[in-house]
Amino acid sequence: MTERPRSVSGRIGNVVLVADDFAISGGVSAGIESLARQRRISAASAIVTLPRWRHDAPRLAALRAEIAIGLHINFTLLQPLGAMPNLAPRGLLPAIGALTLKAVAGRIDVEEIAAETSRQLAAFESATGFPPDVIDGHQHVHALPKIRDGVMMALTARYRSDTPRPLLRVPADRARALAARRQSFGKAAVLSLLAAGASGLFRGAGFPVNDSFAGVTSFAADAATVARDIDAARVAPRGLHIAMCHPGLPTAELAEIDAITDRRAVELAVLGADNALTAQLWHPARPADGAVIDWKREREALP
Repeated sequence: MTERPRSVSGRIGNVVLVADDFAISGGVSAGIESLARQRRISAASAIVTLPRWRHDAPRLAALRAEIAIGLHINFTLLQPLGAMPNLAPRGLLPAIGALTLKAVAGRIDVEEIAAETSRQLAAFESATGFPPDVIDGHQHVHALPKIRDGVMMALTARYRSDTPRPLLRVPADRARALAARRQSFGKAAVLSLLAAGASGLFRGAGFPVNDSFAGVTSFAADAATVARDIDAARVAPRGLHIAMCHPGLPTAELAEIDAITDRRAVELAVLGADNALTAQLWHPARPADGAVIDWKREREALP
């Protein structure tokens, strides 16, 4: 019997724990880097539209032996990389509430979304030297109606079907799994509803996706709640399971552009300490300059 491929750690895990928002601030990038070196996370996704990206990108690329690295598509924070007269007529991206309303109403210029997605992909690849292993969205924008069509337009044009393609995060799960985690059920259910159809679209275009998703929280910052949230992220996994987290060090730089500050420090502490989730994490098996992750092969190696 052929032995299954194993991760660098010698352990097969099916939980891909992704730390969001790399390069949103120096403190967040440093916190994520620390967890990656400790092998406490599986992946990190980066915002490439902010000035800090160019400074922090080499640090993310250097982590490829420890984690998968990816793009955190941004359509809600400050400025896009290029002109978006429909979405950002005055040069500033909309808040998530306004964007969601536009998406649900179908008032999205799909080609404009595709063009900006292409710019962000190019910025990621230019700065790191590699295509992304994973792709998701700041505040899950990539999975919203119509926006996901523009994202998919850009991705299918850029990545050939006969080579390994990035894993696209689907921020949705079954109601039974959401209930089993007992954390922020209403918020997670609404997100699953908004993302309905994303999995079929992404899979139909030939991109790998996760089978289940966890990590939706209230962003409460007390240690007990954060510990419960982290533990819940490993409940009811199915197939390739993605859990998101938002660790980091709060700084004035972060506070100027994001409301989630204290919570990040507590997540950093909880994830950095011994916890049951660590034993279930997936890790890549490659050097820092190795090839992009072949998610088809990784799925075949799952327990």
